[in-house]
Amino acid sequence: MSPDDAQTLAERAEAVQRSAGDDAPGVPSPCTSVCRMSSRSGFCEGCLRTLPEIAGWSRMEDAARRGVWRAIELRARAGLWRIPEPSGDKHA
Repeated sequence: MSPDDAQTLAERAEAVQRSAGDDAPGVPSPCTSVCRMSSRSGFCEGCLRTLPEIAGWSRMEDAARRGVWRAIELRARAGLWRIPEPSGDKHA
């Protein structure tokens, strides 16, 4: 994920949260069709969800889905998806 992708995802998350209470038909999935889990961060490299969030999405109520979107926003803004590669130096 690039910083631009993270910014776009955070903005999408904000928009979904703002729509709470609107007559929207439901909360959209954050899936971006980049279904690849990072072994370093534990987040999907496309949508920044965890495996339990992905697996449970279809059974969640809209309030819980908005909670996942809020978590995605926080992860994207905090840069939690940018876990550095190990340097190989065990003394660093």
